[in-house]
Amino acid sequence: MRLDRLATLYVAQPLHLGKKPAVPILMYHSVADDPQSAMHPYFRTTVSPKVFAAQMAYLHREGYVTRNPHEVGQGTSPEKSVVITFDDGFFDFYQHAAPVLKQYGFTATVYLPTAFIGNTRKNFKSQGCLTWNEVRELKTAGFQFGSHTVSHPQLHDLDWPAIEEELRESKGTIEQELGSAADSFAYPFAFPETDAEFKGKLREALNCVGYRSGVCTTIGRAVRGSDPFFLRRLPVNSNDDPQLFAAKLNGAYDWLAVPQYWAKRAKKWRAKP
Repeated sequence: MRLDRLATLYVAQPLHLGKKPAVPILMYHSVADDPQSAMHPYFRTTVSPKVFAAQMAYLHREGYVTRNPHEVGQGTSPEKSVVITFDDGFFDFYQHAAPVLKQYGFTATVYLPTAFIGNTRKNFKSQGCLTWNEVRELKTAGFQFGSHTVSHPQLHDLDWPAIEEELRESKGTIEQELGSAADSFAYPFAFPETDAEFKGKLREALNCVGYRSGVCTTIGRAVRGSDPFFLRRLPVNSNDDPQLFAAKLNGAYDWLAVPQYWAKRAKKWRAKP
């Protein structure tokens, strides 16, 4: 049973929670036939090619237009905008996602952990990643690429020189390989939104290195006045049936940001000596 689904469809949606104007930023990882059956449906990060195709067909049918994170961060996206993002740079984006996106004239931003993107196929999380030739081919087809750090560490656990190196080196590698700016960033792992000091220093570091926008794992949609470096996203996987997928797009899932925040606060308090 998915409590988040029940609360979204039968409480938040009837009460019209989350109806203010906002842009949904969809967070995908892998598009593959991997049921991830050992994981609770809420935490799964894989969407099957069949479900992904159905979700893109829904966006097209409902008149959505894809935008990039910069447009959202600057508050320039009109109604019926959606941002489609992919973390981790898996090869199955090339195999299963890109052809469907091109079919509907959609674009997407793919965030690359550059240590796992090579001239030959490398593996990350036991999955094959894109090669640089494939990345260049996708860029020519209209897809955007941003940084997901070099080695995909939990940045909150690193010292600041190491964090800045992750930000700078990944950006520089992508720009060198593609010959164009890589100025959007995706925070790896759970975003430490309760640590205001860390967020402030990270925002400053991202700005100094030359990033213009960023996305994180905090649940919700991007609203006017959202921090352009930490735009909220909506996680999507194969267990999102059409009703839940539509509810996420229209804002009924945004309520989950509150318990998510307080769960992180509680974890932080428990970790104190």
